[in-house]
Amino acid sequence: MTSPPCKYALVTGASRGIGRAVALALSRMGYPVLINYLTNKKAAEDCAQQIRDEGGMAQLLPFDVSIEAEIEEALGRWEAEHPNDWIEVLVNNAGIRKDNLMVFMPSEDWRYILNLHLDGFFYVTRRLLKNMVSHRYGRIVNVVSLSGIKGLPGQTNYAAAKAGIIAAGKALAQEVGKRGVTVNAVAPGYIQTDMTQDLDEAHLKGLIPLNRFGKPEEVADAVAFLASPKASYITGEVLSINGGLYT
Repeated sequence: MTSPPCKYALVTGASRGIGRAVALALSRMGYPVLINYLTNKKAAEDCAQQIRDEGGMAQLLPFDVSIEAEIEEALGRWEAEHPNDWIEVLVNNAGIRKDNLMVFMPSEDWRYILNLHLDGFFYVTRRLLKNMVSHRYGRIVNVVSLSGIKGLPGQTNYAAAKAGIIAAGKALAQEVGKRGVTVNAVAPGYIQTDMTQDLDEAHLKGLIPLNRFGKPEEVADAVAFLASPKASYITGEVLSINGGLYT
């Protein structure tokens, strides 16, 4: 007897920070969660274990989002092992910073950040779109950044990548809306994660009207809303989560 189809959520870069918080939030909504990571297997396993401890289902799915062949192999293998299941929610979260003033920025840092963020968005999203379109339902949420809206000094590469995802998401939303697939983004400002631990929080929080850095869970709650049926009439939007730093 075959089991009924199961709808999954995939979160890229889910081992720590915002990605981990998103994975937990989606699990609490009832989704079995695929936890993508690249190098930190221990942190990914800890995230999966926390989900299981809360009564949810989690599976690790390691691959480099910037390498098409790795994505095809990992997702192809998962689909072969789950022939009746499909990924209904995709959260494109994987990413890092390599900050520098443009005049000093190595070419490889420019290319790496654009490839990681833009190619990662393209390869993973394209791979999963067919099933979403054929099921006439899907939720794609891209984790972008305040930098992609406002631009921040020292982040021309990161700002370009995130702004590119914002524009691509708006275009994609118009392509797939009639098939019941929504495409939105959240743009965090300064959030307390590994990516911001090198920043001067004491100084920067003085620039924020709410006078503090945000928490990963505050971003995750917004992602969970956009991934839910409650957001069924929202698409092509970017929700800023920045404490009023840029409004």
